[in-house]
Amino acid sequence: MPSASVVPAAAAPDRARNDAANIVSIQGLSKTYAGGFQALKRVDLDIRRGEIFALLGPNGAGKTTLISIVCGIVNPGEGRVIADGHDIVRDYRAARSAIGLVPQELHTDAFETVWDTVRFSRGLYGKAPNPAYLEKLLRELSLWDKRGEKIMALSGGMKRRVLIAKALSHEPTILFLDEPTAGVDVELRREMWAMVSRLRESGVTIILTTHYIDEAEEMADRVGVINKGEIVLVEDKRTLMRKLGKKQLTLQLQTPLQALPDALRHDSLNLAQDGNELVYTFDAQAEDTGIAALLKRLGEHGIEFKDLNTSQSSLEEIFVNLVKSPRAQPPSAAPSPEARA
Repeated sequence: MPSASVVPAAAAPDRARNDAANIVSIQGLSKTYAGGFQALKRVDLDIRRGEIFALLGPNGAGKTTLISIVCGIVNPGEGRVIADGHDIVRDYRAARSAIGLVPQELHTDAFETVWDTVRFSRGLYGKAPNPAYLEKLLRELSLWDKRGEKIMALSGGMKRRVLIAKALSHEPTILFLDEPTAGVDVELRREMWAMVSRLRESGVTIILTTHYIDEAEEMADRVGVINKGEIVLVEDKRTLMRKLGKKQLTLQLQTPLQALPDALRHDSLNLAQDGNELVYTFDAQAEDTGIAALLKRLGEHGIEFKDLNTSQSSLEEIFVNLVKSPRAQPPSAAPSPEARA
């Protein structure tokens, strides 16, 4: 996999000042299309060097517009974007050479061979020919045996691999994956997850958009949620799940209950219809206090249990709640300064 290489300052006199910890810095980015549709509304976002960042949002939220602007496909309206130290407008050649993009749609020359299209993509960025690197890349993507075949003859999964090979052909330091596993089978999804992990280990920063929340939960270091063109929240994945996640404690009762005692009736505690289970829902941050208090109160009312287990909200549940009510976040989950739009 390609190594992370930073263009020396001497080779880029127009190089913008950038925090070394952030490889992409987006400041006040807005975009309004013809007809008045505002796709982005003063987005501020920093992507840390070497991380896997998952950008989540419903259809039409602005994910693809945001990626397209950073990658130089769509012109920004207002604001500024720095990619690996380069302003994407003033120093667009250097910025673009640092970025690889795997688009959502399978657009590529159907009549070219795999080898020719990947080699051509490398040449577009002014990179010297490097057959050994391209061979290594194709082998790691299980494309080496297909190198002489025309793209039109490949399966959908193989075409997706070709798009990844093209995006990596010029050895970028930043890789954007726009819905990378949409429409691919489970086996290929798992292979791509493994590939993304290897890329991150080699120093490449990964930014992905996805509708598969389990993909973000599996791979991402941080998660950003965008809705209606605004960044709703940016947070470390584990911190987000701890702050906004709910936990459930399920108690298997020794003796079925007909009903809860009046003193125990509240929204967080529910009795199963058969009376054999109690389900207690609580904030993950208040785990110890909540469980201890509940068990003490159950004992006071002579309610005994024979087994218990806990479960926690998934990232998907948190995401759905954020998108449904993006402004109704608890104070502990307020967006950090980098996430405010």
